[in-house]
Amino acid sequence: MTSVWIWADVTTSGVASSALELLTKARELSDDVGAVALGPGATGAAAVLGEHGAGVAYVSDDDRLVEPTSRVAAHTLAALVASGSPDVVLFPSSYRARDVAGRLQALTGATVMANAVDLPAIHRARAEVLGGTTIVDIDLAGPTPHLVLLRPQSFEPREVGGSADLVAVDVVEPPGLADVRVLERNDASADGTKLDDAKVVVSGGRGLGGPEGFRLLEELADAIGGSAVGASRAAVDAGWVPYAMQIGQTGATVKPEVYLAAGISGALQHAVGMKASRRIVAITKDPEAPILKLADLGVVGDLFQVIPALTEEVRRRTGR
Repeated sequence: MTSVWIWADVTTSGVASSALELLTKARELSDDVGAVALGPGATGAAAVLGEHGAGVAYVSDDDRLVEPTSRVAAHTLAALVASGSPDVVLFPSSYRARDVAGRLQALTGATVMANAVDLPAIHRARAEVLGGTTIVDIDLAGPTPHLVLLRPQSFEPREVGGSADLVAVDVVEPPGLADVRVLERNDASADGTKLDDAKVVVSGGRGLGGPEGFRLLEELADAIGGSAVGASRAAVDAGWVPYAMQIGQTGATVKPEVYLAAGISGALQHAVGMKASRRIVAITKDPEAPILKLADLGVVGDLFQVIPALTEEVRRRTGR
């Protein structure tokens, strides 16, 4: 029987939504679905993984599994793959998952494909190329398991009400681990609503003119509530905001109820990350901007006048 495993990102606060999305896809491909959760919080995530379709949850809460280079996690997963022989392992596109998948490929020689948007069949992956204008299907060959990293929010997670058999995983610590030392760590602020979870995303681009322009977007997002602020690559490359805020082909993919783009031209690379939003609102002074072709509502005007007026009206109606 074909076996599909998924890599589940977990923290002490719970399982990442990306794991539940991958389980939805895995169930379409096989009745033999396993979830691998390695690190603090893994055991506690097993119930949720089972409810979303995992028949088996391979777990370990060992603190060594979250060391910075992901070497322990990759070696542990390699040993698990060797004994379990899955046909495919699905990964989200998170930082840690990409690191683990890359190291696993080096350890096993397995085929790896990144940036996929779907798996039409067990050994066929689908990708969007040329800025999302062309869809291609790619046959996966070579040694198994095939490792596929999928773009976020490619699938809608669905509960099935099952439960997962719990399998405790033995940690494999590679040689030379003590030679790696962490000299400094810079963590992005976790305050506010995450891009992945926001029902409304207010995003800014080059048209904001500088980092101070993003304060207008933050004020609007705060007035709306449950919202997050994103950015185009141009704004990130200019150093106005951190990479964690970037939306597009080389950043995050979002599917909010409303996506509000301010000062964003709407290049294909950005559209890939937000075109699936339920409603798109664009504010730009350029009547020829490509973003207006995507927008359900387009406002051609000065965003430095429109955004404050919109914020004031939202506050008046919400009382925030």
